[in-house]
Amino acid sequence: MSVNKITTMASILIMGAMATACMDKVPAGNVGVKAYLLGGDKGVDSETLGPGRYWIGWNEELYLFPTFTQNVTWQGPQRDGENWTPDERIVFQDKDGLKIAAGVSMTYSVNPRMAAALFQKYRRGIDEITDPYIKNLVRGALVAEASRLPVDGIYGEGKESLILRVQNRVAKQTVPFGLNIERIEWVGDMALPKVVQEALNQKIEATQQAGRRENMVRTAEAQAAIEKAQAEGAAQAQLIRAKATAESNRVIAQSLTSELIEMRKIEKWNGAQPQTVTSGGGILIR
Repeated sequence: MSVNKITTMASILIMGAMATACMDKVPAGNVGVKAYLLGGDKGVDSETLGPGRYWIGWNEELYLFPTFTQNVTWQGPQRDGENWTPDERIVFQDKDGLKIAAGVSMTYSVNPRMAAALFQKYRRGIDEITDPYIKNLVRGALVAEASRLPVDGIYGEGKESLILRVQNRVAKQTVPFGLNIERIEWVGDMALPKVVQEALNQKIEATQQAGRRENMVRTAEAQAAIEKAQAEGAAQAQLIRAKATAESNRVIAQSLTSELIEMRKIEKWNGAQPQTVTSGGGILIR
């Protein structure tokens, strides 16, 4: 084969490779992981790509991983136009084997420094990693934690502490490969057998009524205490006034000596001499 033919074929191959290559973009708020599809380098490029434009060859594929907060929700059927979405609730059991279905949402983000490790573990993009892989982790954690509780501990006051334990369990599993679980929450009401739900609702209503009665008793006791304090205060005030009056009278009585009485008479005398009036057989002085 002549040199010209070799050169021509090489040029064709180079031009073909360039034609099949394309410029791809890593948007702001994302990191990219470039994977080789064929050959000895099949796998993940060691370099994580920040926001910008990059040439992606025919043997390469770019996977995007958002570094800002994401949210995914697995819930019951929802009407979407004329159709209904699938039932994506997570099914688990209480300690007695009672089946419960519940909607769950998860808020998460990708550690940009570990995006390549995340891809190496699952060989998928973030959407395919989230569902089904991370959903299965959430399901497993929920099954493990709920199996220790009776249904009223799951459905009632214990539901918040239950979902928090699930969140902590999943977070410990995902942090090592770069997925940060920020929050896992319940969505909507849990689906229980009708008989069980009615019994739990009655129990909750009875507890609430007992609480209301207890509050009424405490209110009545508080009102009675206020009225008693007011009555005691009024009686005490009256007693103080009576003691003050008696003490005042005692002091006045002790101060009424004969000299003081004579002095008061003199102070009130207007200087007129007594007048005598004869009336019948008697004499009156005035």
